[in-house]
Amino acid sequence: MKDLLVQAITSMQEEEAVALAAHMLGAGAQAQTILEACREAMCIVGDRYERREYFLPELVVSGEALKRVAALIRPEARQAATGEPLARIVIGTVAGDIHDIGKEIVAFMLTANEFEVRDLGVDVSAGRFVHEVGEARPDILALSGFLTLAYDSMKQTVAALGAAGLRDRVKVMIGGAPMDDGVRDYVGADAYGPDAMAAVRIARRWSEGG
Repeated sequence: MKDLLVQAITSMQEEEAVALAAHMLGAGAQAQTILEACREAMCIVGDRYERREYFLPELVVSGEALKRVAALIRPEARQAATGEPLARIVIGTVAGDIHDIGKEIVAFMLTANEFEVRDLGVDVSAGRFVHEVGEARPDILALSGFLTLAYDSMKQTVAALGAAGLRDRVKVMIGGAPMDDGVRDYVGADAYGPDAMAAVRIARRWSEGG
């Protein structure tokens, strides 16, 4: 059944993927098993995208399937969680940008890799990020942006953290289609992740003290 779920997501069969995930839960499958299937599927989709076998429409459809499956299993995943997460992460798309597919994939992949993730959604102001860092005290702040206007929003967010005396308390990573290490330098972030798996690697390295 797990293989069928992987196939449904990678083949962009959204309704089939959701139905399979619901059936697996009803049959007693562990939430982690479904998470692993989704992680495997998104790695395949990402690999096909890099090889130019898939393009943006395929990413969008597979991302929507992922979001629906994630919403379905999130309560079970929380109940099944044991022990402390590797790190606590706050993520959101910065002010002026409403793109969320990439952010959703990153958030899901981080969750699947045993991080605790609080997703603030899209068009998140610098003030809201500062408030959440102050209240939730995450280890990592992940800023997402798809538009070039996000550069300044990210820079303003990092500056606001500094003004609030919170910058030294949290690691900041950025990601999104137009981002690169030059943008990382511009906004004052600690790392740039080109994709969801890179975000996981960065977060894991930081959680291990790297």
